[in-house]
Amino acid sequence: MSLALHSLLGFIALHALAWALSERRHRIAWRPVLSGALLTIVLAVLLLKVPIVADAFRHVNEAVNALERATQAGTAFVFGYLGGAPEPFDVKNPNATFVLAFRALPLVLVISALTALLYYWRVLPLIVRGFAALLRRTMGVGGAEGLSAAANVFVGMVEAPLFVRPYLAQMSRSELFVTMTCGMATIAGTVMVLYASFLAKVIPDALGHILVASIIATPASIVIAILMVPPDGTKTGSEGMPPQQARSSIDAIARGTIDGVSLLINIVAMLLVLVALVHLANQLLGLLPGVGGSALTLQRMLGWVMAPVVWLTGIPWAEAVTAGSLMGVKTVLNELLAYIDLANLPPEALSPRSRLIMLYALCGFANFGSLGIMIGGLATMAPERRADIVELGAKTLVSGSLATLVAGSVVGMLTWS
Repeated sequence: MSLALHSLLGFIALHALAWALSERRHRIAWRPVLSGALLTIVLAVLLLKVPIVADAFRHVNEAVNALERATQAGTAFVFGYLGGAPEPFDVKNPNATFVLAFRALPLVLVISALTALLYYWRVLPLIVRGFAALLRRTMGVGGAEGLSAAANVFVGMVEAPLFVRPYLAQMSRSELFVTMTCGMATIAGTVMVLYASFLAKVIPDALGHILVASIIATPASIVIAILMVPPDGTKTGSEGMPPQQARSSIDAIARGTIDGVSLLINIVAMLLVLVALVHLANQLLGLLPGVGGSALTLQRMLGWVMAPVVWLTGIPWAEAVTAGSLMGVKTVLNELLAYIDLANLPPEALSPRSRLIMLYALCGFANFGSLGIMIGGLATMAPERRADIVELGAKTLVSGSLATLVAGSVVGMLTWS
């Protein structure tokens, strides 16, 4: 079986799995399902295979390099050699001078400020409206869920629903599930550059691929959500955008920076705690008898569980356990740790094609920590829908993961070498 055919069959099987998990299999609206599946593939072909569009995304990496240089100028000024300035002493091991908290993570501050500025300048709302219109016309989704889904390409799972906050209470159960699934199947623009900076050394044009991943996962997540929780025929419209808070460009930058500080602190804290917990879990598992001549680790166990799922995307079985462990780390912990593990894998662990598929399969917030954040955020915005939000929350771990796996299978269909 060819690699592309393998991914195509997996693409079908992943949708069939979502259908099998449906609440009402006899009431599924097949038009948006079929049009959404087609749109997922068409967007992937357009963004990855049409030369002029693909070249445009390659230039995105030049912008990333510019952002990294600009950020390093700031970190070097503030943190000195810890932030990238020349060391005031002889260095025996240059690799040891890279300090994550001072070199890579401050990118979040810069991106957060730029995002706030683009929103104030009306650039980001214009892009979001355009993508929302595409979803409404091709898939027939309601205005509110379409607008929130489009916003998820650029902002996080809690920020995107703010675009339709007045409509959350009116949404049908299916529309609410679509909104939640899109949040779990994409990542925020504030961390795209950060993740790309880790992956750049192993995957060419990493940022372009991460952006494409969020774009094609959007129709994929709508399809998976519709299959699992079919709509009842009602559609909630939306004409509004969140009110503009900033009063000037400088105010927007200041607000974005303050929001970025909160995000940065959360990332640092979660990284520290999760790495420590993984290490602790591995120490406890090391007390058990080994398997296959090697000690048990959390990564190995997750690899066995997730191997059949990632195999569906087009990963060869010989690499499925390694890829499955990445998917397990992403689901139980978070996608940042999974991307770090992907970047640190030895060259022979995964082929370049499999690494690319996993970049897409990991590109979402579907993990237990994010679930708590999303439930807390949405329940605060729409307290009258708390029961629905909590009930649907666990399902989004499945739907969000299936959507990113669908995105991975599409890339596998288009990458056969």
